[in-house]
Amino acid sequence: MLRRSRSVGAEVAAHLERLITSGELAAGDRLPAERELAASLQVSRASLREAMFELESKKLIERHQGRGSVVADISEDVAQLYENLSELDVEIANATELRDLVEPRIAQLAALRAADSNLLSLEDVLARSQEDLGPAESLALDVEFHTLLAHAAQNPLLVTLCTMTTNWTRRTRELSHETEQGRRISVEGHRAIYGAVVARRPAPAGAAMERHLREIRAISTEHGHRRAPS
Repeated sequence: MLRRSRSVGAEVAAHLERLITSGELAAGDRLPAERELAASLQVSRASLREAMFELESKKLIERHQGRGSVVADISEDVAQLYENLSELDVEIANATELRDLVEPRIAQLAALRAADSNLLSLEDVLARSQEDLGPAESLALDVEFHTLLAHAAQNPLLVTLCTMTTNWTRRTRELSHETEQGRRISVEGHRAIYGAVVARRPAPAGAAMERHLREIRAISTEHGHRRAPS
């Protein structure tokens, strides 16, 4: 078991939860006695109790006084939902981390280097961006805006990286454009970024991009969870 900054109890809970949701521990399976389980996981009994309490609160196990702990019956649909949410959360986190590393710097460089033609192109795409557009058209304009911003940074390698990032993060971007609220937040974020770029203010441009990406992540996560099968 990998040890990170989280508590040992949280690590144990995560380990056992994976075993349960993957089916390695099936419904009705009785867990070893507390002393035996703590020894096999090489953790203290206090850490194990913390983990067991968390699993019980999630209704993954049932604890009976004097009879030990038993894996609760999780329906296939619930297990599938858990798996889908976990995969989506990881994908959104990875996509956001990548964009967080690249795009604020692109915005800063665009504020420093954008030619008048770049600003006109950005202004044009913003004029065509409205929250009442359909998801596909809104997404296309979103991609166009970020690509044009990379061009404004005057570094062809950043344009290439931006194109690759667009392909890698398409699924999470699609989620953010499926609702009118998501499309509105996207357009507002682009306008804030453009305002800082046209004013030649690198730091505010980078900050506006960071804020934009945070808002998009929140929308993607929320909408993705709503779409997950139940």
